[in-house]
Amino acid sequence: MISFVVPAYNEELTILATLTSIHGAMRAVGGEYEIVVADDASTDTTAALASQADARVVYVENRQISKTRNAGARAAKGDRLVFVDADTLVNADVIRAAIAALDRGAVGGGAAARFDDEAPRYARWMIVWVLTQMRWFRMAAGCFFFARRDAFEAVGGFDERHFAGEEIMLSWALRKHGRMEILREHVVTSSRKFRTRSFAETSWITLKLFLKGMGGARSRQHTSFWYDGKR
Repeated sequence: MISFVVPAYNEELTILATLTSIHGAMRAVGGEYEIVVADDASTDTTAALASQADARVVYVENRQISKTRNAGARAAKGDRLVFVDADTLVNADVIRAAIAALDRGAVGGGAAARFDDEAPRYARWMIVWVLTQMRWFRMAAGCFFFARRDAFEAVGGFDERHFAGEEIMLSWALRKHGRMEILREHVVTSSRKFRTRSFAETSWITLKLFLKGMGGARSRQHTSFWYDGKR
């Protein structure tokens, strides 16, 4: 069975579209599946909307994406895990490709990603550049990450020391355990964090985090891009 794990914090504006896309993709693909929404202390209607959309809701209070993803995985029942961000839309093609990759023996992987139509031009260029680098090194983007449960558990899941970049750490760990596959098929993810920031502001945040290295990803202070609440 495939378990879709969706971490969420105050995602009432996007969660229904994400869950609807998963249900629609699986109706086209077929097979047994479940959706687990790991609700991380939301103060809006995220959990209620998820329940109405036939997802099982797990309640946590982490305010840390790596821990919340792991909590969802622990609650999931499937032997194949697909992590989908709550502002990301999947489709039948990318799900079929992920299943095929696992059938071929991959331990995990990811997919191409595109921003929604409202993305500023600089963000469109940025995502292409970043994901090209990640493809070369077989690292999966966090908005869509799939893995065999046995491999995921063997490497300890997402590294909970990290507030960001946990998908990179998991990609590196899984590569030592087996083959990672980055799909050509794509998902569509929200550009909202770029719509609320200028190119200069985003570049400055990126440079500061780069200079801090992976140590910076272990600090909530240095990963405010993901935790400052801007939507």
